[in-house]
Amino acid sequence: MKITIIGTGYVGLVVGAALSDMGNDVICIDNNLDKLDQLKQGIIPIYEPGLEELVKSNVVENRLKFSSDLDNAVKTSEVCFIAVGTPQDEDGSADLKYVLGVAEQIGKAMNGYKVIVDKSTVPVGTAEKVTEIIKKHTDYEFDVVVAVAVLGGSSRLIAFDRVA
Repeated sequence: MKITIIGTGYVGLVVGAALSDMGNDVICIDNNLDKLDQLKQGIIPIYEPGLEELVKSNVVENRLKFSSDLDNAVKTSEVCFIAVGTPQDEDGSADLKYVLGVAEQIGKAMNGYKVIVDKSTVPVGTAEKVTEIIKKHTDYEFDVVVAVAVLGGSSRLIAFDRVA
């Protein structure tokens, strides 16, 4: 399966590495060019047990790539994960500007049916907002799903492996 992960932070990078290790073709998208250069060189900007080896082996196998070209990634993927930050807003709620901005970009880039997976930490009702925004920018069919984080005291990779 061809998958795009938008955001290469703790969630996006782990999900991208794990999905590529399952045999999927994954493109991780970020707008931070310095971070992308580091990732392409095998420099992992976060610590997660086992992640560095997983990223490096899947890059070598050509199943995991890094890019800033969101438009092309969406066009070539069947599934698009939104894994961008949701900083705290002034009133303490989640600031959804990055999630909704990515939803708009996805809608504009769509060239056929897509599954949009919201992997960001978002409040109830965000899927409806993402759906509304994408509909404004495309006539193509799509579905939006929410994938909640399932984490206890273990690592993200172990947790991902248990639920996958």
